[in-house]
Amino acid sequence: MTIYLYQNDLPAGLNLGPVVAIDTETMGLDPRRDRLCLVQLSSGDGHAHLVQIARGQTSAPNLERLLTDPNTIKLFHFARFDIAALKQALGVLTAPVWCTKVAAKLVRTFTDRHGLKYLLQEMVGVDVSKQQQTSDWGSVTLSEAQKEYAASDVLYLHRLKDALQVCLVREDRVDLAQRCFDFLPTRSELDLMGWEEPNDLFHH
Repeated sequence: MTIYLYQNDLPAGLNLGPVVAIDTETMGLDPRRDRLCLVQLSSGDGHAHLVQIARGQTSAPNLERLLTDPNTIKLFHFARFDIAALKQALGVLTAPVWCTKVAAKLVRTFTDRHGLKYLLQEMVGVDVSKQQQTSDWGSVTLSEAQKEYAASDVLYLHRLKDALQVCLVREDRVDLAQRCFDFLPTRSELDLMGWEEPNDLFHH
C-alpha cells in the first residue's frame, strides 16, 4: 500500500478509474459549521490518494471535475454527509454516487450495525482501526497514524461494494438501491438548507 498526500487538489492527469472510493475528514459533524480538511480517494488498487484542503479554500478544479464527472461513480460509506461536506466547501454537487451504508441498510435488515468497521469485518474480513476518528484533521501536518486511518476508509470500499451488490441482487433490491443513490445528492442539499432531522421534509 502507498499513501500519496497532495496539497489543495489532485494532480492533473491522475486517472482513478470508473469507480472511485471517496471519504472526507472534517473538523466536526456539521458541514455548515465544520470545515472540510481532507479528501481521501482510491481506485481500489490498494493505494490511497489524500488531498489536504486548506482553511478558506473554495476551489480544487481537478477534484471538482472528478466529483461531477457523469461517467465516474463516486463510492462512499454514508454518502449523505460527504456529499454535503464537499458541496459546502467546493460548491459542487457530487454525482453519480454509490453508498455502502444505504446498501447495507437495504439488505441487512436483521441488524442495526451498519458502521464501516463492522461491515468490513463481517463482509470483507478486514479489521480497520477507528482510533484516529476524532483527531484534529485541521492540523497542517498530519501524523502517520492519521494518514493510515484516512486511507483505510477508502482502501476496501470496492470490495465491500462487491459483497453488498451480491446481496442486493439476491434480495431483488438493485433498482431500489439505485433510486436511493440517485436521490442522495438532493438529500445532502436539503441537509445544507436546514431540512435535516428533526425538520426532515419526509417526517410527519
